[in-house]
Amino acid sequence: MDPYERLAIPADAPFDAVQAARDARLEEVGEDPMARSRVEAAYDAVLMDRLKERQQGRVSSAARSASQREQAAAAPPQRPALPQLPQLPQLAAARLAAPRFSLPSLALASGRDFWFPLGAQGLLLVLLFALPAAPAELLLALATLVTVISLQRRSGRFLAAVGWSFALLALGLMLGGLLLGAINPSLPLGLPIGELQVQSLPALLLLLLGALLIA
Repeated sequence: MDPYERLAIPADAPFDAVQAARDARLEEVGEDPMARSRVEAAYDAVLMDRLKERQQGRVSSAARSASQREQAAAAPPQRPALPQLPQLPQLAAARLAAPRFSLPSLALASGRDFWFPLGAQGLLLVLLFALPAAPAELLLALATLVTVISLQRRSGRFLAAVGWSFALLALGLMLGGLLLGAINPSLPLGLPIGELQVQSLPALLLLLLGALLIA
């Protein structure tokens, strides 16, 4: 009997099917030594046939399919293609302009920008002369605040408004000190004005002019 028929397998059966068929036939024949020897002989004949095919360079269809399965199992799994992300537009590098110092433009205020500092600073000047006992430091602080508000409203630049207001205050105090050293604090008309009032007068006038003219 042909060994393939004895094992009940086709001629192109793979090796694992040949082994499984041998085990199945051995279970069928039980403990009969003659039957078991015929099954083992058929199994050995199939193995020898496969060995001859390999030596002669002939590859059975079962061997080809097994080789293809091995290559498929060894090949790395292909990764799914990821969608390309949209490219972001290139932004031009922002250039920060270097701060530049520039002198303010002079223009007489009009409307509300004219009447607010004129009225507020004028009231402070009246208090300086009418109330000699009033603290000159408080009047100067209020005058500086009025100038800051006025310049901020006109130019829209808070730091510039603060800077020019304090610059006018410092210049006015310097001029007041020079004035105090040049004249007698006892002014004519018997006005009882002290040294602080005399020294504060130029600062109040400069703050008023700055609020009205600096644009």
